[in-house]
Amino acid sequence: MAAQQHPIAVPEMPAPKITERLITGRPGLPMLALCLLSVLGGAALTVVAIAQLAIRHGSALGIVLVCFGPLLAITGLVLWGGMTVVAPGVAQVVMLFGRYRGTIRADGLTWVNPFTSRRRISTRIRNHETETAKVNDADGNPIQMAAVVVWQVEDTAKAVFEVDDFVEFVAIQTETAVRHIANSYPYDSHQDGQLSLRDSADEITGRLSEEIGTRVASAGVKVIESRITRLAYAPEVAQVMLQRQQAGAVVAARRLIVEGAVGMVEAALDRLAERDVVELDEERKAAMVSNLLVVLCGDRGTQPVVNTGSLYQ
Repeated sequence: MAAQQHPIAVPEMPAPKITERLITGRPGLPMLALCLLSVLGGAALTVVAIAQLAIRHGSALGIVLVCFGPLLAITGLVLWGGMTVVAPGVAQVVMLFGRYRGTIRADGLTWVNPFTSRRRISTRIRNHETETAKVNDADGNPIQMAAVVVWQVEDTAKAVFEVDDFVEFVAIQTETAVRHIANSYPYDSHQDGQLSLRDSADEITGRLSEEIGTRVASAGVKVIESRITRLAYAPEVAQVMLQRQQAGAVVAARRLIVEGAVGMVEAALDRLAERDVVELDEERKAAMVSNLLVVLCGDRGTQPVVNTGSLYQ
């Protein structure tokens, strides 16, 4: 019987206003060389200008050099501010005067406008494990549940501009999804085809991943996988629920034993009738069936009784 399907109710997040666009910037090594030449050249020109003015006071060349040298060095220092190092698994979000200009994902040394501000965002795969939450399942039983989610930043612009703190946002939304899933399904299934937290691990974790992914999509986060790491009844009801599970197991075992015993008795009667070993009336058949069921279904060893008389005495 197919498992019962339940729609996942999640809040509808607002549409993102800004999405990621890639920029490359300028090659970093040539700009690094230009910055070094500007700073060193400006310093050298300043030294030459000071020496020129010391030899010839009021020299026009010295005055020009003493103005141009520091300006060249300052220009080199300003250009140096645009040098950006991007490590593997890291992106740089570039903003100019409060406006989003783009995201640099290519690793290495690059140069961008020195007046821009850059924010480092890790795009590596991360884990987040929730605290053990005490919630009620669909039957109202208190349970303890925790989960771990594997996630990654997919859109850096959404992660920076759509939420205040995307790491905290993922943590809160994950805990909310875990509580919602726990409230939506019973701990144990009570009928065939019913999804339960204990018996339908693959289906439940799949729906948990789907719900978390829907909740954090507006923050530019992609959920790779989620798993339930802890699932148990709360301590105050654990003993009672354990007895309930044990009783269910005993009933199921007894049912299987009875079904097997009835089959064996039926086969024995049919075999006796086919081979004409003994002829039994209905009363003796009932007594034989009763004795066989006691022997086969009893949980203790039986003591045989030897009848030294006739069949009916």
